[in-house]
Amino acid sequence: MNRIYIHLLSTGLMSLTLHSHAATLLVGSYTDGDSHGIYRYHFDPTQGQIDATPLQVVRAANPSWLVLSEDQRQLYSVNESRSGQVSSFAIGKDGALRSLGTIASQGGEPTHASLSRDQRYLFVANYGAKAPGGSLVALPVRRDGTLTRATQDLRHAPSKVNAERQTEAHVHSVVLAPDGRHLYASDLGADKVFIYRYDGANDTQPLSSAPTASLALPAGSGPRHLQFDAKGKHAYLTLEMLGEVAMLTVKPDGQLTLDQRLPLTEQTDPAFKGAGGLHLSADGRFLYVSNRGQANQIVVYRVHADDGRLTLLQRRSAEGEHPREFAVAPDGHFLLVANQHSNEIVVIRRDPREGTLGEVVQRLEQPAPSDLKFIE
Repeated sequence: MNRIYIHLLSTGLMSLTLHSHAATLLVGSYTDGDSHGIYRYHFDPTQGQIDATPLQVVRAANPSWLVLSEDQRQLYSVNESRSGQVSSFAIGKDGALRSLGTIASQGGEPTHASLSRDQRYLFVANYGAKAPGGSLVALPVRRDGTLTRATQDLRHAPSKVNAERQTEAHVHSVVLAPDGRHLYASDLGADKVFIYRYDGANDTQPLSSAPTASLALPAGSGPRHLQFDAKGKHAYLTLEMLGEVAMLTVKPDGQLTLDQRLPLTEQTDPAFKGAGGLHLSADGRFLYVSNRGQANQIVVYRVHADDGRLTLLQRRSAEGEHPREFAVAPDGHFLLVANQHSNEIVVIRRDPREGTLGEVVQRLEQPAPSDLKFIE
């Protein structure tokens, strides 16, 4: 009997699933309406349930993107406003957040940030909706987790292809390669991904342009978010304005080549094209991409192990409006969607083996959610 039971478990023929321990969910949001800032929730991975009552609410202005330090003891949030700020927090052993202060991002509408591998710098993408446009800045991080004034402020030339959205540069994300030696800035206004070398020992100018300084993308495509696979051999990029996802190959010197482009929707109407966030599954076998606008979907792709190319598996409703961000739960059995305009977090069951998304298991009212991060 025991042998049969073990065999059934190993072949997946039984419905019994082992889940990891409970996790803490952090939710960033837009505070122009009813939201107050950053919300901390308890998440039960056994049932895929977020407790309705938050463990903590931290008041902050438009904390639209959250960044956790490698040891999960510090949290940083961009404060997406015209003036532009970044806030830092200490995370206690009980998970509670304690403010460490706020500093200027030296640009308007910061939308994204990432930490260097050595945790010495926080790089911030200032979108800059109005003139003079966006920028990439480097904020030094002190040993206590607090931030100091930016040492670098880098700006790009816009493509000016789209008269409404590309008259200025708009840096939408900044991402370090897994090796920690190169940083990539996706600029929606320039139609390029800019490539920088990182030198943590340089206290004034940690970033310098790589020999191949950028990857040019299709005119009017609007690059948004970028993610590397675990080995740093391939990367995936959302082209917001075209409603596409691109697969890139990474050369040893950090150079990128564009090898594949796939549409997120079969619709030709631009109203259905609003590529947003993207995330690989923990095992790297599947890629998930949000498409906003009138599509409001999560699109699932299989990642081919040999060359990193993508094959469409599923287009799944996001069950709400404007899925700005989403996150796969730590044990891989659920996908959580932050539907910004319908003021809701939706928990959808996920098949870790097949990668596909199934039934909705929870809808949690949450004003204007914009980002989701787990603390394990």
